Amino acid sequence: MSSDEEDIVGDDVEEEEETEVTDLSNSDVCTKYQEASKIVNLALEGLVAQCIPGAKILDLCEFGHTVMTAQAAKLYTKKVDGKLIDRGVSFPVCISVNDIVCNHSPLATEETAPLKVGDIVKIDLGCHIDGYIAVAAHTLVVKESPDAEAPPTVDEELGNVAVAAYNAMLVAAASIAAGAKNSDVTLAVDRVAKAYGVTPISSVRMHQMKRYVLDGVKEVALKEPSPEDPEEEKVPPCTFEQAEVYAVDVAMSTGDGKARPGELRTTVFKRNVEKQYLLKVKASRQVLAEVDKKFPTLPFSLRHLSDIRTARLGINECIAHGLLTPYPSLHEYSGKVAHFKCTVLLLPSGTSRVTGLSLPPYFSTNKEADEETKKILEQIAEAEAKKAKKKAKKKNKKKK
Repeated sequence: MSSDEEDIVGDDVEEEEETEVTDLSNSDVCTKYQEASKIVNLALEGLVAQCIPGAKILDLCEFGHTVMTAQAAKLYTKKVDGKLIDRGVSFPVCISVNDIVCNHSPLATEETAPLKVGDIVKIDLGCHIDGYIAVAAHTLVVKESPDAEAPPTVDEELGNVAVAAYNAMLVAAASIAAGAKNSDVTLAVDRVAKAYGVTPISSVRMHQMKRYVLDGVKEVALKEPSPEDPEEEKVPPCTFEQAEVYAVDVAMSTGDGKARPGELRTTVFKRNVEKQYLLKVKASRQVLAEVDKKFPTLPFSLRHLSDIRTARLGINECIAHGLLTPYPSLHEYSGKVAHFKCTVLLLPSGTSRVTGLSLPPYFSTNKEADEETKKILEQIAEAEAKKAKKKAKKKNKKKK
């Protein structure tokens, strides 16, 4: 083979490597998203069962982390090019109770009070296989025991906001379809919120997810920014395309919907890969070196760094220079909050919701959705019933 031919072959190989397909048009990628989704749902189901009186928040966070890590480790065990496929937690387990909306994942030295009957618990987590991310969030009320059908009481306000947030998530997921615009989804969520008389939490956004990217460029606001609030940023318009993946994230409040950082320490961070800076403090350099090695792209909890004392000393300089993005624990003191999140895949057959649990049956409301929302919810229920029937038929066939 001549040197010119070798160059051509070499260029072809490089081109093949460059054009690796990392969206849902690749069936292997689709499988990885689905496997990560199964693990997220399994961990979420386990955590729901563990949310009982006396349960410690730290224990719950570690339980969820262990489930996801252990389950992910069972998959893709063969090495590729001498390396194991990266897999594990894509968003640390957060257990946010009562007025805390999200991102609460405490250190062992800063544990808050154990769960008690009637506490409103929001669970948030994520898993990935080879960088392909699945996420979910769920809201529940702590029951007297795991066997109890429902908590002793769930007030009307809470039931109403939970139904509103869950239905808004379903409607938003159905509205994220190839060719639709993000403004269509914002209008659909706003319509649900108005029908139930609740307020979307403005700081919560839905995001496109890509390989190793949790918060992609395309995003969806839960409501249009109001002229009275200059802090709210308008989301740039975008159109959804087939083979994309989205985190459908909805949080709603019976109050003003303005979630604010409180006194709790921020423990969840993400490396900002676009920023570089020569840090002055030794502890900061140690923290950044460990983050770059263990968590180069996805969020992590300070708990999972090797030396938490050093991490606490060095983290502030990393934040000050934009090397790490903090995820503070946000509070909503003006009302009760419900938070639900699912992952959707935009497949050729349509939008597929692959994570998230059913709404707990003890959440109910006397208020009714608007006609358009009702229609969408009926279509979703019909599709799910059809799917369940098909699954049961398949199961019975196997038994025979």
